[in-house]
Amino acid sequence: MKTGGVGLAGVAASRIASAQPPATASAPAAAPGVKPDITVRIAPVVVELAPDHVVSTIGYNGTSPGPVLRMREGQPVTVEIINDTDVPEQVHWHGLLIPADVDGSEEEATPPVPPHGRRTYHFTPKPAGTRWYHTHTMAMEDLHRGSYTGQFGFLMIDSGRDAGHYDQELFLALRDWDPFFTSQFQDTDEQDQKWPQTERPAVLDTRPVGLEVVPSIYSINDKALGAGEPIRVRPGQRLLVHLLNASAIESRTLTLPGHKFHVIALDGNPVPTPADVDQVFLGPGERVDASIEMNQPGVWVMGEPRDLVRNAGLGVVVEYANQQSQPQWLPPGPPTWDYTRFGAAAGAASGGQAPAPTQTIEMAFEKVPRGAGRFNSFTVNGKPYPHDREFVLRQGTRYRFIMRNRTDDGHPLHLHRHTFEVKEIYGKTTSGLLKDTIVVPYYGRAIVEFTADQPGLTLFHCHIQQHMDYGFKALIRYA
Repeated sequence: MKTGGVGLAGVAASRIASAQPPATASAPAAAPGVKPDITVRIAPVVVELAPDHVVSTIGYNGTSPGPVLRMREGQPVTVEIINDTDVPEQVHWHGLLIPADVDGSEEEATPPVPPHGRRTYHFTPKPAGTRWYHTHTMAMEDLHRGSYTGQFGFLMIDSGRDAGHYDQELFLALRDWDPFFTSQFQDTDEQDQKWPQTERPAVLDTRPVGLEVVPSIYSINDKALGAGEPIRVRPGQRLLVHLLNASAIESRTLTLPGHKFHVIALDGNPVPTPADVDQVFLGPGERVDASIEMNQPGVWVMGEPRDLVRNAGLGVVVEYANQQSQPQWLPPGPPTWDYTRFGAAAGAASGGQAPAPTQTIEMAFEKVPRGAGRFNSFTVNGKPYPHDREFVLRQGTRYRFIMRNRTDDGHPLHLHRHTFEVKEIYGKTTSGLLKDTIVVPYYGRAIVEFTADQPGLTLFHCHIQQHMDYGFKALIRYA
């Protein structure tokens, strides 16, 4: 369905149900005679991850992931959200520079989509690049709410300036399913990285930790490894791959034996220095755009390096034409992911024009074991959410955020409605790297800068659902 350059693409774009529930006074519909450019329906869906593993969840337009939405940068769009569930919902447009009242966050006072109602949003999408859309409701102890459900999908903002030159364009969302609570979980995905632990406390907190969330099965898009169709390629082809970590729980790594990912954009923003890597690391909420030269004929497994996770479903078969062997998996070398590899030389300004920051805001993150009963809680500068009037910005001012992670978890930190420039991470300086989500390493530090150019309430939070639910967020205001 396309109208004026705005539309739906991908799976289930034609499955939008025709039944229209009546609009309510608290949920305005589009003006009479005005058709929305895009309609997103929130409703129960069934996802067959494997023939012997089927999950019932909530999705968009009859599937999970939802359809790929495509919009044109700078062209106003009207989106109608129809909620066919029994609870209010929010749809967050992750990575867009849009007003708070349509951003899709309760904390920013975006009106929710009421149960069995609808709401229409009008905004001008920007900037161009790979964004995504997803629910932004709290889950707390309910593992059938929030980002534990199947409410997510890719959102592409097209500039009209991309020349293309790719043989295939792939959208691959890394995902986990069937979560449960346990006290025996530790996410070790980062533990092999050799990052400086500048924020490690002199005395560690040895109190028993609370329950954490663990998935039972993984997938790329809606299929576990071996259950879906392979990615079919031919020698000499050049693929454009959009990667998204749509997990509510964990950071993840992806590799394709014998091939390199040529990283060209992070969080949808072109990087100053494109580079080849054999492993891509993504925290929840992050996106990586990369090209892959298909020059190693065979049948391969693209997957998570950790056997436990890959064997539980996080992978997909890549099959060259006229190749019929069993899929091969070759373990990669040690982790090598480093954001600074894609940045410009330290001191180079973003876009050549970024001013020096005039104000610095310090943020220290700590975990309180069982601070919320059975669950851990989190504080920012020793305080719980909402930090009312603590973080106040002045429009037009350039800010430096120093983020100090004093916990034993890596945290994917997301700043709504703004794009920031990474200035330091892993103890290294860099420049020109624009993102909206960044994984601050455990016991590590990250420094970012941004200009306060989006007035209104702005949410800052960890993109791990349980961490956000139990305090890891702050509300930023404009003076």
